[in-house]
Amino acid sequence: MKTQLVAQELAGYGKLIRRMGKDQRLYATHISLFTALFVCWQRGGFVSPFSFNRRELMGYSRIASVATYHKCIRELEEYGYIRYQPSYHPKLGSLAYWPAGWRLQAE
Repeated sequence: MKTQLVAQELAGYGKLIRRMGKDQRLYATHISLFTALFVCWQRGGFVSPFSFNRRELMGYSRIASVATYHKCIRELEEYGYIRYQPSYHPKLGSLAYWPAGWRLQAE
């Protein structure tokens, strides 16, 4: 059952990445950050919302600038790829939600 869930999520992710590749508003940094978010979601067992911290995502996505990170995550939310709930607490992670029906939107 777990293998089937992973296969479904990876298929949905692939469709979404193809859609993102056609979105003229997005740059490689957006896709890299989205991929880092997917890795965090996968490591958390595909549960939405999932927690993450900026340092972790910046490391996975190889984004060096805090300003670029904030711009990209804000735009991913603005464009409807994620729902982002920032945490301003230094020890608590922020939350990200995949949009409802994201697999269907990706087709």
